[in-house]
Amino acid sequence: MSKAQDPTLPSTIFVLSDSTGGTAEAMTRAALAQFEDYLVNISTYTHIADPRRVEALTRLAAKQNALIVFTLVNPEIREAIYEAGNKHRVECVDLMGQLIGSVSKQLGGMQPRGIPGRKTMLSDEYFRRVDAVEFTVKHDDGAEPRYLHKSDIVLIGVSRTSKTPLSTYLAQKGYKVANIPIVLGIDLPPELFEVNQDKIFALTIEPEPLHAIRLARIRNLGLKSSSNYGSIEHIYMELDYANELFRANPRWPVIDVTRRAVEESATVILETIQARRQERSNATTIRG
Repeated sequence: MSKAQDPTLPSTIFVLSDSTGGTAEAMTRAALAQFEDYLVNISTYTHIADPRRVEALTRLAAKQNALIVFTLVNPEIREAIYEAGNKHRVECVDLMGQLIGSVSKQLGGMQPRGIPGRKTMLSDEYFRRVDAVEFTVKHDDGAEPRYLHKSDIVLIGVSRTSKTPLSTYLAQKGYKVANIPIVLGIDLPPELFEVNQDKIFALTIEPEPLHAIRLARIRNLGLKSSSNYGSIEHIYMELDYANELFRANPRWPVIDVTRRAVEESATVILETIQARRQERSNATTIRG
C-alpha cells in the first residue's frame, strides 16, 4: 500500500510494460478521465525484462510515493514486481495478469506463451487507438491548433464543461480529438473555421452547476474565491458569449453536459457522426 499522498502536490504514476507501454498508458489515462481537478505525472518505462530493473524502478516509485501500473506478461517479471512492491510498500496494479488468467480458464486451461507484444495480437485497431490517445493528449486545451485538420472530432466549450475527460474517453475508442476552450472576449483560433465543420461539437452547461464546479476547483487549487473564474455573473457572461458563437455556427451540435455522464455525451457525439455518415451515404446512393 502506498503512503498518503499530499493533495496539494502532483501525484505520480509509473507505467511499466515489457512491450511498448501503449496499452498500459492508454488504460491509465482512461481511468484518469473519470476524475477532475487532479495533478498527475505519468512516467512510462518500456521493455521491462530484467528483475533488477523492476527492483530499481520500485525503489524509485517508493521515494516518489508513486502508484505502479503494469502490463507484464512474463510470469517471472510479474512475480518480481509483486515482491518488490511488497518489499518497498508500493501499490502495484496488474492490468494484464487477471485477464490472461481468465482467458486461460475460458480456453480450457491453455497456458499463455508469456511473450511480450505478440504480433498476432497487435491489430491495426490497436495501433489506431494508441495513435488517437497520443494525438488527443497533445491537443488538449487548445494546444497546437494548426493540426486541427488531422483531428476526427473537435470539442469546444467554456472551462469545466468536461472537454478533457470527454476527449480522452473518445480517444479510447480510436478517435483523434482536439479540444478548444472558449474564453470570454478572445477569438477562437482561425484554424477552427478552416476544418470540416462537421467535426466540431459544442459543449454547454447550466450556470449554477458550473458555478459549483468552479468554486470546488478554486478551493482545491487554493485560489482566491473572488476571481472572475468563480463569479456567477462572469459565468453568465461566458455562457452568453459561448451561446452567441454557437448560434453563429449552426452546423455545430450543442450538447448540454449538465448532469450528463461522459459516456452519455460521447454516445450523443458518436450517434451524430454515424447519422451524418448515413446521410452522406444515402445522398450518394440517390445521386448514383
